[in-house]
Amino acid sequence: MYSETTQSIKVTVKPIYLDDQSSPTENHFVWAYHVRIENQGPSTVQLRKRHWRITDSLGRTQEVRGDGVVGEQPVLKPGDSFEYTSGTPLPTPSGIMVGTYQMESSDGGHFDVRIPAFSLDSPHQARQVN
Repeated sequence: MYSETTQSIKVTVKPIYLDDQSSPTENHFVWAYHVRIENQGPSTVQLRKRHWRITDSLGRTQEVRGDGVVGEQPVLKPGDSFEYTSGTPLPTPSGIMVGTYQMESSDGGHFDVRIPAFSLDSPHQARQVN
């Protein structure tokens, strides 16, 4: 698992390789990732936007931007958490994801919360021994 805290908002991510949805012979590899967002601060916040940077093992990057997550813009009161699962395909057997959530505080201000970089690794990736 990967975790990072920004301004009392803790984001934890657990990636899971989906063998049953992947087709290595066709260069199609799929991962799910489970995210938990916890408000450890004293103020209510709302997740407004997401920004992901997804890089495959050949260094090709795609960016994904949008409103909320999984069709929601959750409101997190102090002590609340929100969890969701999403996924991403890659044309290579490994990659990395990193991003930010734009949060809105109860006073209308906005700030970015870092999503920790996490590794997407499949059992089909060539291993190197150093």
